[in-house]
Amino acid sequence: MNTYARLPIAFTHGEGCWLIDGNGKRYFDTLSSIATCGLGHAHPAIIAAISAQARRVMHTSNLCCITLQEELATQLCQMSGMDAAFFSNSGGEANETAIKLIRQVAHHRQIADPLIVVMSNAFHGRTMATFAASDHPTVRHGFDPLPIGFIRVPYNDCEAISELARTHANIIAVLVEPIQGDGGINIPDPEYLQQLRTLCDQHEWLLALDEVQTGNGRTGTFFAYQNEEIEPDIVTTAKGLGNGMPIGACLARRSIADYFQPGMHGSTFGGNPLACATALAVLRTIEEDQLCMRAQYQGKLLLNALRQHSEDLPHVSKVRGKGLMIGIQLDRPNLVHMEDGLKYGLFINILRNDTIRLLPPLIMTDDEREWMTRQLISLLHQRSP
Repeated sequence: MNTYARLPIAFTHGEGCWLIDGNGKRYFDTLSSIATCGLGHAHPAIIAAISAQARRVMHTSNLCCITLQEELATQLCQMSGMDAAFFSNSGGEANETAIKLIRQVAHHRQIADPLIVVMSNAFHGRTMATFAASDHPTVRHGFDPLPIGFIRVPYNDCEAISELARTHANIIAVLVEPIQGDGGINIPDPEYLQQLRTLCDQHEWLLALDEVQTGNGRTGTFFAYQNEEIEPDIVTTAKGLGNGMPIGACLARRSIADYFQPGMHGSTFGGNPLACATALAVLRTIEEDQLCMRAQYQGKLLLNALRQHSEDLPHVSKVRGKGLMIGIQLDRPNLVHMEDGLKYGLFINILRNDTIRLLPPLIMTDDEREWMTRQLISLLHQRSP
């Protein structure tokens, strides 16, 4: 179906941070294939995990115990401070799970017509409920009527949420990305998440964090909220958790997770042995290779270099980022296109027509970072008067 505006290129294989087309030309994957391949392509630990597990069993069923799933749940809960996990196939499904769990809490609290506070420029997925929670005209257009139960406020504006508390007694939760990904790499004020946590505690609301894009070491800690030293009630993750293998997870405190009972929610493929073996290999590699610290180190150098060069680029209005999650804001739409990047050996992505999104692999070397920076600057110079 005509759902993707595809580039005129097909990659046949990948090596580390690089993708290679059928002619053998190499392209630097500045996206980690949309934040999924944080360990790069063809990583030996991932190849070994998938190969070994495929020789044993790839899929059984959630109607029986899956030892690897239990091991993965234990590790993710220890890393997140949560108590229980539900596994799905994607970030959208993980967020759908979070929304359903929040609705169950509201039902048991006897809150009629519960509301979840969501943000401007948010993106939470492509299911009907996550559509409704998102804020992008292209994503939402033509799919009405969407599910109700969401109320939107500006991102990074706790006062707007405080005002809602005075006028809406049926709020049950706040759902927010610690850093907005598809919305343009929007980074809130340093105290934002802490203020949200305080507001939620004051009003007995749940705080649900969408870490689908920011999690798994991307921002310099395993989860972005750990930069702020808070704990959510629910956190979702996916993308980089499987390094290209589809897997998502909704993690929650025990007192919340227990509202789910057998039959209320499920997944045919979610948390199968193959996906869990892969995710466990990802977690081991992130820890053993200290990739969270590497994301901090490389991200700081990349951000500083881009900001320094941006002074000579009249069409770059701002460079913002955290760890290896960086946005180059342009002063006009449609100045740069993905096809332009290919000419410079870069696989890039443009958000909302005016922001270059950089999500390079966490394994990126100094030489690769410097090469990518030079190519980006050359690309942006080409677009300058």
